[in-house]
Amino acid sequence: MPILETIGGVLVLAGVATTFVGTVGLLRFPDVFARSHATSLSDTLAAFLIVVGLGCLTTSIIVGFKLVMLVLFLLLSSPTATHALAQAALHAGEMPQGTRE
Repeated sequence: MPILETIGGVLVLAGVATTFVGTVGLLRFPDVFARSHATSLSDTLAAFLIVVGLGCLTTSIIVGFKLVMLVLFLLLSSPTATHALAQAALHAGEMPQGTRE
């Protein structure tokens, strides 16, 4: 069991590090499209890593099932929400930096 706990801890820490990298991208990128791209990629990967790490740490089948359902929901909803946000920004008149009007 200690090896599984170590793997779970490493995955959770990797998820936290990925979240940090996405936050840096959110603060540094110039427009809403680049920012949403950076955060959508990093938060999906970070959530996946954290939930899989927590799955390694749990001993309950029910909790494991709930974590699997959470991963499926996040993998489906996060890209969809990012696409909707980008479409709303485009509809509101935002243009990606570096494009011609």
